[in-house]
Amino acid sequence: MNEVVGRDDLLLLTLDTLRHDVAVELAAAGRIPNLARHLPGGVWEERHAPGSFTYASHQAMFAGFLPTPARPGPHPRLFAARFAGSESTAGRTYVFDTPDLVSGLAAAGYRTVCVGGVGFFNKQGALGDVLPGMFQESHWEPAFGVASPTSFEAQVERAEQVVAALPADQRLFLFVNASALHQPNWFHRAGATAEAGDTRATHAAALEYVDRHIGRLLTAMSSRRRCFAIVCSDHGTTYGDDGYTGHRLAHEAVWTVPYAHFFLEPSA
Repeated sequence: MNEVVGRDDLLLLTLDTLRHDVAVELAAAGRIPNLARHLPGGVWEERHAPGSFTYASHQAMFAGFLPTPARPGPHPRLFAARFAGSESTAGRTYVFDTPDLVSGLAAAGYRTVCVGGVGFFNKQGALGDVLPGMFQESHWEPAFGVASPTSFEAQVERAEQVVAALPADQRLFLFVNASALHQPNWFHRAGATAEAGDTRATHAAALEYVDRHIGRLLTAMSSRRRCFAIVCSDHGTTYGDDGYTGHRLAHEAVWTVPYAHFFLEPSA
């Protein structure tokens, strides 16, 4: 990462609330072709989330604690704050001297931009300002939120505008929090109703919806130079698993998340 930072643009896309099992099933069945073509070997890596809900998980990720490989470690991290005795900081780790990765990348000359999704990014109150407030530039509007059936399309369009407005020599760290997977997601599946509510099947349909539009985002991010992309979930969720519904709880479906990182080569 010490070679990547300063040379390439960076993308962190969190597919908020995406379950690992659903992501794996859809990739194997060919239902998310646009994502799957970028996954190493065509498969998601199984990892453990750093938190059980959006706010906690993103605070950790922005501190350099991305989801941890779901196997015995230690696991060297891509990014880490300078911290004496850190066992997950290795020679290849990009070490920053600020409290969080976002300000660390800004100090390294990156333009840091957030395109928010779920409520913790809506800037409509003090709590909703914390995470987007880390960035030099942040965007949120109701069209990006969980209640919008076209949220990801709207987020991608804003990301395209951000990229197009930057000077050619300006490095970019773009963070996008995709809200489409988060409840309510029933409207992404044909025939589903609000009365019937969200299900594992509507959750899967929401991922298919994201996949239909993700190509535009990846094309935009590789339009100026090579881009290092991280695509992952911040936590999963439950749909009646062992009697549980939702997240912010300790269940395998919440703690186990899909993860991938890869390079996007310049399209021009």
